[in-house]
Amino acid sequence: MTRTGAAFAALAFALASFFVFPGHTWLQQDSQIWTAMLEHLRDPAVLRTDILVQQPHVGFTLYDEVALALRRVTGLGFREVLEFQQIVCRALGIWGLVLMAAAAGLEWGPAVLVAALCSLGTTIAGPAVLTVEYEPTPRAFALPLVLLAIGLVAHRRYTAAGIAAACAFLYHPPTALGFFAIFLALTVIERQWRAWVPVALAVALLAVTAARSGGAAPQPLWGRIEPSQEYLQRLRAGYIWISAWPAAYIVHHLLLAAALAVAWLRVRRCVTVELRAFVLGLPLLGLLSMPLSWLLLERARWVLMPQLQPMRLVLFVALMMVFLAGLAGAYAALARRWWEAAAWFAVACWLPLQPVVTDPYSVRRVAVLLTAAGLCVVAMRVRVAPLAGAAALLLIPFAGRVVNYAKPDTTQLLQLAGWAMHSTPRDAVFLFPDAGRSLALGVFRCEALRTVYVDWKGGGQVNFVREFGEEWWRRWRATMADGFRADGMAAYRAAQIDYIVLPLRHRLPGSPVFANARYLVYRVSR
Repeated sequence: MTRTGAAFAALAFALASFFVFPGHTWLQQDSQIWTAMLEHLRDPAVLRTDILVQQPHVGFTLYDEVALALRRVTGLGFREVLEFQQIVCRALGIWGLVLMAAAAGLEWGPAVLVAALCSLGTTIAGPAVLTVEYEPTPRAFALPLVLLAIGLVAHRRYTAAGIAAACAFLYHPPTALGFFAIFLALTVIERQWRAWVPVALAVALLAVTAARSGGAAPQPLWGRIEPSQEYLQRLRAGYIWISAWPAAYIVHHLLLAAALAVAWLRVRRCVTVELRAFVLGLPLLGLLSMPLSWLLLERARWVLMPQLQPMRLVLFVALMMVFLAGLAGAYAALARRWWEAAAWFAVACWLPLQPVVTDPYSVRRVAVLLTAAGLCVVAMRVRVAPLAGAAALLLIPFAGRVVNYAKPDTTQLLQLAGWAMHSTPRDAVFLFPDAGRSLALGVFRCEALRTVYVDWKGGGQVNFVREFGEEWWRRWRATMADGFRADGMAAYRAAQIDYIVLPLRHRLPGSPVFANARYLVYRVSR
């Protein structure tokens, strides 16, 4: 395979990873938050009474400016322009992994196989992040750009790496911080000062856009988390507090670190100094982030920590373990140590099938794991290595029955959203008192462009703005915590709620203003 062929293979795997496995979602997680904020920024009259958009935290990212500009230029919706960026960034990230493997001495074909195995993705137990994000969020764009930057550094293309890292920083600064720590050391040693020019420009650009942002600023950089804030954050975002993690999660990450260390011992002679700094340095930072977070968040109560969430760096333990295991498998196959190669390829395919290695195993998934490893060995032997990556991409979801996310039936919900968009005032406020922690409320907000009084998913923003957290908790306790109460109409009116949306079991006297097979909507008289 030539370099050009490898580039096309990276694009093909990006498309396959988007449409097949690990896949993509829309309005099922954080894209609910970002899309609502984007809609409000595009038209301030939209959702102007929704607390979710009144104190947006988009000022310290260029995510919103890029999305708004692409929408204006193309005339497409936010879903289309965001998913286009998601595919492009995935392709760039896979190409970065190819460059990393090539810098370790592999030919392009085996390098594509290693990159393909890494692009199968995995859920990171504990900090609730993914190595391949399903939704088109800022982190989904930034992490692949960081991988591209690592691949460029591995080939000593420091300025190009600085540009890629600067773009990652513009999308999501916390994701790029680990890279910059190692990049700084390398550029000082190599005297590559020009590599920091694009980074400096990115910082200046972000400072200007943040200063011009009309939204509320995040919490102060200095200060202590108050007990009430800690309570809300532990309730709604417990994953940022390591004391809330099950002990099995910490054991899981230590086991991955051990596997990474063994794989490193097998390939250390092939890895350049530049690549070594990242494949070892980033996992080390990930491991150190756990005690560091405990010290700065749980002991010092530093108010900045819930915004930075340093334990997200733990994802590099898993990602670099898969990379080094794939590298070890490829080198063992090239040396005709077939059984060793199969073992390492099994380790590389391990996490997509078993994201938490301390969980129980199923016979089916073990069989699929061994089959995928065997196919990698065969493909290396007959010199069609990239095909093994394609085989693993199909085997894991279909034969292994790995379902990364549910596909909810939103037919009735979209009917409700369509009615609300066309039949209610733009400032209408909706309450779903029986919805509990359902994600349907965020979907309704983004599809109907109507205010949702309070929802569980939106409460995830308690990490960023204290005042939002307090108001969200007040609303949740008043209207959602105990579900619908027929005697609560006076309280709904006092809260300036216009419509309540109920399930069929709570049909009220009189005719609803809207009804379908799942929802009943009643006007709250004022």
